[in-house]
Amino acid sequence: MAPLCSVAITRAKDQLTLGVPLRFYVTQQAKRGDRHLFAARTRFISSDMLEHFDVTGWAPPHATEAAAPAPGRVDIRASMRDMWG
Repeated sequence: MAPLCSVAITRAKDQLTLGVPLRFYVTQQAKRGDRHLFAARTRFISSDMLEHFDVTGWAPPHATEAAAPAPGRVDIRASMRDMWG
């Protein structure tokens, strides 16, 4: 297992979320290029190990579904003051 991945997995206390991108965009292409490669799951987590994971996927909302309203304005400075005084 890769050192960084094994450190993350062994240090997780209550929950560990591993994210896998669906695709990677190719570098060195036209400014508005859309060339991409589909991503593969890491070789360090075999198919046999997947039974120990909750595998979920994400899909954008359908055009017929109403989009959730954007959150209101967030004052980050005030939030930081509240956290650290």
